[in-house]
Amino acid sequence: MDRPALASFLRARRERLRPEDVGLPGGVRRRVAGLRREEVAQLALMSVDYYTRLEQERGPQPSPQMLASLTRALRLSRAERDHLHRLAGHTPPEVSGSADHVAPALQRVLDRLDDIPSLVVSELDETLAQNDLARALFGPRESLTGPERSGAWCWFMRPETDRAVYPASDHDRQSRAIVANLRVVAGRTGPASRAARLIAELRAGSAEFARLWDLEEVAERFADHKVLLHPAVGEIEVDCQVLFTEDRSQALLTLTPQPGSPGAEKLRMLAVLGPLAAERQPG
Repeated sequence: MDRPALASFLRARRERLRPEDVGLPGGVRRRVAGLRREEVAQLALMSVDYYTRLEQERGPQPSPQMLASLTRALRLSRAERDHLHRLAGHTPPEVSGSADHVAPALQRVLDRLDDIPSLVVSELDETLAQNDLARALFGPRESLTGPERSGAWCWFMRPETDRAVYPASDHDRQSRAIVANLRVVAGRTGPASRAARLIAELRAGSAEFARLWDLEEVAERFADHKVLLHPAVGEIEVDCQVLFTEDRSQALLTLTPQPGSPGAEKLRMLAVLGPLAAERQPG
């Protein structure tokens, strides 16, 4: 770990960003160039003290998960992400199948969405970035690691907790849609892909998944009408729209209620509840 070089790189990348670049209000008077340290810490979902120590060359070696959070917060390119990992003493993630780098174009759109739940997901339904309303609705999911990063894995391997956001009457439809979408991804990425490994694990671990996989259904699942459940506000009806990257490896999902509907009012309530609503942890 090269502490001086890491600190210098973090400072330089922080100073080149303006608040409006990351969806934050600029304010009238700012004494520092670029973002403040506390703003980077907020975006990276880490403590201000932890981030400050990194910039002061006295922090502990950040984990790959911390580096992924910093990559998102500082809007780093893939080359910059890899450089960050090397400075921190880690091997850069493999480009093929990596699920920790948000496509910059999707991140720029997400930065400007603050009044509707919005999130960026990978092709395996791994949450890569969320806005505050999405955290309030689904819980904070960007920092998950291992198999539980995949919403598909969670849906079939721990259904007693991860299906609570949907009414029971919708579980079968959601299950079939998830399986049909995984078949699309597997067909696009091939037998040596992460999708293929996930499918093999699910077929071995979930009888429901194995049964649905044998139906040979193929479909992409994102754009539809949804009823979501939240313990604080109850049922919320929304329409899901999706924006894909060119290679379709990532998608920006937006959940919009009908104007003037009960769903719109409940999302406004969630926005007010903020951190209290986000206390529901995934799983």
